[in-house]
Amino acid sequence: MNRSVRSVATSLAVGFAVYFAARAVWWTVQPTAPLLMVAAILLYLVVVVTTVLLESPSGPQLPRWLAAVAVVVSAVIPIMASESMQPAHRTAPFATWYIGAVGLLAVVCIVRRRAIAGWLALGALTVSSAVCIGLLVSLELGLVGSMMWAVVAQLLVLFWDRAVRDTEHLADIQQAVSAWHATQLVRQRERRVRVKYALGVAGPVLTKTVASRGHLTDEDRLEARLAEGRLRDELRGASLLNDAVRDAIQQARLRGATVTVFDEGGLDELDESRRAEIRDELAEVLGSAEVGRVIIRAARDPQTAVTVVGRSGSGDSSDEDSVGLWHEIPREPATDAVHTSGED
Repeated sequence: MNRSVRSVATSLAVGFAVYFAARAVWWTVQPTAPLLMVAAILLYLVVVVTTVLLESPSGPQLPRWLAAVAVVVSAVIPIMASESMQPAHRTAPFATWYIGAVGLLAVVCIVRRRAIAGWLALGALTVSSAVCIGLLVSLELGLVGSMMWAVVAQLLVLFWDRAVRDTEHLADIQQAVSAWHATQLVRQRERRVRVKYALGVAGPVLTKTVASRGHLTDEDRLEARLAEGRLRDELRGASLLNDAVRDAIQQARLRGATVTVFDEGGLDELDESRRAEIRDELAEVLGSAEVGRVIIRAARDPQTAVTVVGRSGSGDSSDEDSVGLWHEIPREPATDAVHTSGED
């Protein structure tokens, strides 16, 4: 799209440049210095074609040196064209070709993101033509049209740049919406998996409870307590769990320990491989824990991904000596991990 618009604009600019050059050589009165007129025409063609076609590493923006050349040429060409004619003939249609031609050059500079150079070129045209044929005559013979071209070109460039920015912004929004939609699909899939797991865990226990009308044996009560713990773990700390961690938590509860899992997003920004390493380390720590109460917490900490705290006995938070296990799993792989066990 951008290339097609640029090719159309380039073709129009070259076509108008050739038109003004052809108009300049259509003499109805012989110039007093024809070579000077031809030199002005050739100089104009070289500069305007170069300005239109020259590629720049910075994209559509015109090189600074070429913009400066365009400003100088805009002041020189009217003088050359006028000096090649007698004063009485300087307002002839072919003799004032430079008014539209230099106006086109100013428009090209504006379109190629050198607005200051374009307006300076238009100012140079105004001053030179006013000196050569008079300001009012210049306005009557096309200077107003050149000014209007420059104004329209400036507005088109501003609107085009704004449209490009809006398009890029909309593309970013679309990507964000697509990413959000994909995230929602993943979360919905995870919720379905959690619901299926919950039904698989709690279903048999509930069925047995209903069938026995609430009269459960000690074994059934233990099974119900373990099922409740598994469901709570899935709701509070799903990202911390894999089969090894679930088995380790199950064994700790069978030993009589109380295990609590809190996931506060500590693993959200980690890749899947590091998450797997953290889960394996967590399962190993839980397998060797010999405490009455275990608290597993994954907080949003810049250094630590998971903290495992074990308390002996009742685990009263006011009793500092009851801490029997302290293990921190860092967010990044490390050779040493902070691991303290035993009572002080």
